[in-house]
Amino acid sequence: MFTGIIETLGRIHEIKKDQSNLHVTVEASITNELKIDQSVSHNGICLTVVAIKDSFYTVTAIEETISKTNIGDWKVGDIINLERGMKLGDRLDGHIVQGHVDQTGTCIKIEEANGSWNYTFEYDRNLSNITIEKGSITVNGVSLTVVNSKTNEFSVSIIPYTFENTNFKNFEVGSKINLEFDVVGKYISRLYSINK
Repeated sequence: MFTGIIETLGRIHEIKKDQSNLHVTVEASITNELKIDQSVSHNGICLTVVAIKDSFYTVTAIEETISKTNIGDWKVGDIINLERGMKLGDRLDGHIVQGHVDQTGTCIKIEEANGSWNYTFEYDRNLSNITIEKGSITVNGVSLTVVNSKTNEFSVSIIPYTFENTNFKNFEVGSKINLEFDVVGKYISRLYSINK
């Protein structure tokens, strides 16, 4: 379980394909605090630490994860958002984030807004995910508030701190991102579709 408050950034050091799996090695400032079997959110994807050496650690993504996220597009040198699992009893500063990416989306617009930034993302509405105005959304692991919610797109407003301390600063129009929709909204959407 995560909060969507990014702890630090990591850099992709190595990617190895092994049958249908991907082994991704990350360099990060928190590596010395990690342990084998620990869950870490990588751009919103919950992955388990399987090896640690010096300032590098390795995680493995299976086919299910690769098919539902943008991890297959990662390249050596890419900067990713990192968050370790929350501790029981800590404040929940973001919202409840599972680290289970629902689908990818595409950045379709970036606007500077006098000291902040507005990003608009489009997603496949046929996968039954929804956003609501002022609801929660996780973009590449970052807990954000939805503005301008539409059937298959939404926007978020980014403050300078978030811009500087996440990989939002690297987004361009066309960037493919990971989306985890609000867990409560997913349950309501599922119940609605069953009772239709």
